[in-house]
Amino acid sequence: MFINNFDPVAIEIFSLEIRWYSLAYIAGILFGWLIAKKLFLKNSEINKNFDDYITYLIIGIILGGRIGYVLFYNFEFYINNLLDILKVWEGGMSFHGGVIGIIVATILFAKKNNQNAFLYLDVVALVAPIGIFFGRIANFINSELYGTITNLPWAVTFIQIDNQPRHPSQIYEALLEGLILFLILVYFRIRGNFEKAGLISGLFLIFYSIFRFIVEFFRVPDDQLGYLIFNLTMGQLISFMFLIIGLIIFFLKKNEQVD
Repeated sequence: MFINNFDPVAIEIFSLEIRWYSLAYIAGILFGWLIAKKLFLKNSEINKNFDDYITYLIIGIILGGRIGYVLFYNFEFYINNLLDILKVWEGGMSFHGGVIGIIVATILFAKKNNQNAFLYLDVVALVAPIGIFFGRIANFINSELYGTITNLPWAVTFIQIDNQPRHPSQIYEALLEGLILFLILVYFRIRGNFEKAGLISGLFLIFYSIFRFIVEFFRVPDDQLGYLIFNLTMGQLISFMFLIIGLIIFFLKKNEQVD
């Protein structure tokens, strides 16, 4: 059994704290950006605009992730504490909200440049698992989004939570939504018959939603929400909706006629 007693603060300079979660965001964006430029943007019509697009992407992630958390996970608290919405440093980001933010930002940027938004979204989908991997590792270090109690040999005790052995659900997500999802999407990309814009985006939503839905069974739901309809978590309900959207996008794009 592993004992988790990591300090969520990576670096402290005087009174300035740099947390692992912040570093995970930075690492995810930088590595995703570099890998996209190196592997997925050669001979692409969006290559020349991609660096400018990153600014839109970052804003979309932050605004979408924060607004998504407020609306999906803790609306009652924030509607009565509006100023706390701005306190991003205290935590509270929604992955699904971040995805919505990215989509909106991408549509705006693509429209500005008279390009197909799915050309950008497909590249983001390919490298997003890298950021997800770093993010889930940071969740593990922070002892947040932890799993349910288990006696399995790889159980982890999160000292900052209690002394109970728990599923390392953050590691499950890092592997499934990060590493394995990345390999799946790259595999389909290099097969050669997934070049239509939008197919990779659809596959990302499909596989991410399936993996997230499964892992949520091993993860403790948010205290303020608990289990909802059909004894499912908010994460599972939103993932189900994203799965449907992913399937619609994939099959519409798959059957789309190319002029």
